[in-house]
Amino acid sequence: MRVHKKGFQVIAITFLIWLALNIIVGMTGELYFRCFTFLATTIVLIFVIRFFRYPRRNIELKPNSVLSPADGQIVAIEETIESEYFGDRRLQVSVFMSVYNVHVNWVPVPGIVKYFKHHNGRFMAAYLPKSSTDNERATTVIEMADGREILVRQIAGAVAKRIITYPIVDSTVNQRNELGFIRFGSRVDLFLPIGTKVNIELCQSVTGSQTVIADL
Repeated sequence: MRVHKKGFQVIAITFLIWLALNIIVGMTGELYFRCFTFLATTIVLIFVIRFFRYPRRNIELKPNSVLSPADGQIVAIEETIESEYFGDRRLQVSVFMSVYNVHVNWVPVPGIVKYFKHHNGRFMAAYLPKSSTDNERATTVIEMADGREILVRQIAGAVAKRIITYPIVDSTVNQRNELGFIRFGSRVDLFLPIGTKVNIELCQSVTGSQTVIADL
């Protein structure tokens, strides 16, 4: 299993805490307490390592499709006003990532990055509708070869405190590229043209870079 580069520091710190606690408790000589501490801290260490896992995936380029930008569950498919960039009605598709999902984000469509902005905000639960506009978030707009623009928004959750986005404005991207990474529970919104026919349903589980959200 690969570990994402954004996890190295967190895993190293967690390992040092695990090691220190077990050494200190080991000096007490109380067997049951030592066993309990070892099991509890090892579970936490394994959870942290697993959170930063980076799966190897065969990504098939589909230039006329929107691939899921993240692993998780579809929590919204609805028409809404996108006020930050488009200023009009768009079809919003939202993927919620629990702490058990892979948290790598992928580029959903090929094209040129036309816009990026990071917004500071709150850290309410990412599955709530207001999180799309009130939470800490990062907005990226990609212009496809035919001129259509797709907006993808990374949103922090109740415990997510760090959003990383890799593509920069004017860079060319494709669906094999990483969009970024969000630490510890979060959500990714897609804003598509009205009338786009989606291939997924509410509550459906999707896989980043693999599941076709819609055909354009």
